[in-house]
Amino acid sequence: MGRTQGLEILMNERIKLLAEQAGAVFEKTNGLNDCPQDSLVDDEIQKFAELIVRECIELNRQELSFSAFARMLDKYEDHFGVEE
Repeated sequence: MGRTQGLEILMNERIKLLAEQAGAVFEKTNGLNDCPQDSLVDDEIQKFAELIVRECIELNRQELSFSAFARMLDKYEDHFGVEE
């Protein structure tokens, strides 16, 4: 497995975890992959989006200098309406 494939699997697992936190339910269908049992609805979709934005904020906090992070945080708040 190449490095990119490993990142895709990790990213997919993180997205799946965020979807579950927002209310999605996954089940094994054939032992090979997980499929959503039902779709996210209104406020669950909102929560899922907010969780993704919060993940991005946290990644930026870890990687950016304080001043650059403060500018990005302002942009996130303005653009998405999600606060830290």
